[in-house]
Amino acid sequence: MRCMKQRKLLGLFAAIIIGICAMTSCTGKGMNPPASADTTVYIPQAPDYADTTMWITMDMDTECTGADIFYVVSTWEKDWTTDDGHLCHYADVWNPGHRQRMATEINRIASYMAPGNRFYAPYYRHTTIDAWVTQNEDTIQQRTRLAMADVCDAFDRFQAQRDTLRPFIIAGFSQGGMAVVELLKHMSDATYSQMAAAYVLGYKVTDDDMAQCSHILPAKGEKDTGVTICYNTVKDVKYVKPLIASSSICINPVNWYTDATPARLHDTITITLSPKHHVLVATGYSASEYKPYRGIINVGDIHSCEPWLYSECLQKNINVRAREWRKGVGRYRLSD
Repeated sequence: MRCMKQRKLLGLFAAIIIGICAMTSCTGKGMNPPASADTTVYIPQAPDYADTTMWITMDMDTECTGADIFYVVSTWEKDWTTDDGHLCHYADVWNPGHRQRMATEINRIASYMAPGNRFYAPYYRHTTIDAWVTQNEDTIQQRTRLAMADVCDAFDRFQAQRDTLRPFIIAGFSQGGMAVVELLKHMSDATYSQMAAAYVLGYKVTDDDMAQCSHILPAKGEKDTGVTICYNTVKDVKYVKPLIASSSICINPVNWYTDATPARLHDTITITLSPKHHVLVATGYSASEYKPYRGIINVGDIHSCEPWLYSECLQKNINVRAREWRKGVGRYRLSD
């Protein structure tokens, strides 16, 4: 009965959102972007998260026993110029082509994260790959502020509209993983108490992040709740990329150990965690499907594999942690 009521509420929220959009004409057309401090650089119009076109959502929780999953997509755009010649360092969420590229990843992620859950993924003005190519932390931090603000706005709407008696999970890949770390800093203690887990895929969690944020509790096993799961994969520890993989925490998503116990994946691949370097080392895996890109990813590291190589492990674990959260009614539980 409660589940039916919640579905009616979801439908009501959707109707309200559509009505608001109709009244305010929030289509993105004819709307001027906010002024940029540098008039030569174009800042795309901000997303309006009351507009359903700014989201990909799926309700596949037929038994009302799953979690609400908030997923943040990775980087899909390069620097581009407007018709009048202005340079842009961000994805434009009102551009159908940009949305379509983000949707490529989101829909593939949803194919394994959504079953048994309610899935939500916002489009946002992620900074382009060109910022990351600089490998300059200051440049990246400056350009990602806009992107992180969008994600926090989207998360606040997600949180305001969902049933807070249900657990939620946040997950993101690459720049999306960076957003997960920022969301952990952004959320209140009350909101954090509703979180079953956070998945930082292909990005780092640093000592400084943990010092700033008590919500970052490294996962110790398969069933912890209220914890952060983080990992990066390389062919050899000499290929660790400090920009994205100099993490202070890591867990093996195949066996859920934090030591060097090797785990067999797909019968032919061995995944071993390096406790010293906090990365996963993959052997027996060519990763030939992931081509090197501009000298910064897939060059000895296997950055592009993170949400795909372990998809079956992640799918199972998301459901395990959601169930464990329900058992503890939100209390933080560490694995035995």
